[in-house]
Amino acid sequence: MDYTSRRRGQGGLFEGLYRVIMRRNSVYVTFVIAGAFLGERAVDYGVHRLWEYNNVGKRYEDIPVLGQRQSEE
Repeated sequence: MDYTSRRRGQGGLFEGLYRVIMRRNSVYVTFVIAGAFLGERAVDYGVHRLWEYNNVGKRYEDIPVLGQRQSEE
């Protein structure tokens, strides 16, 4: 058995992805929309954490006098 016949029998990563995801249009569109939503959430979370890490002590909530609301009595 040579390399090309083994390769055709097993398939590769891209052939597997094609068979699972891209063969039907409805599955492909669902995959793209879900990926975009999850990717946006991950980037938003990461950027928010990075911004908070870089601005510790400089935020409005970190200033003792400004961050506290006075109770109305």
